[in-house]
Amino acid sequence: SNTNHEHDQPAHLRLRDPKIPELVNLPEYAGPEYVPDEKNQLKLQINAQNCLHCKACDIKDPKQNIKWTVPEGGGGPGYSVM
Repeated sequence: SNTNHEHDQPAHLRLRDPKIPELVNLPEYAGPEYVPDEKNQLKLQINAQNCLHCKACDIKDPKQNIKWTVPEGGGGPGYSVM
């Protein structure tokens, strides 16, 4: 998708409540998006700079806890064959 993001731009994927992923979603779904932190506790890891802007995380989140906003500065996918 030729996605382009500056590393220092504000994240466009935000959690409404940062406790929900570990307290609610992890015990029920245990998805691969949970990685060990520095204390070896599983936590949700969002890498916004790798986002394809498909909004799947926003749509598929069972608790609707991820807020997706348009990236700043005109970044994002550059579809050349559409």
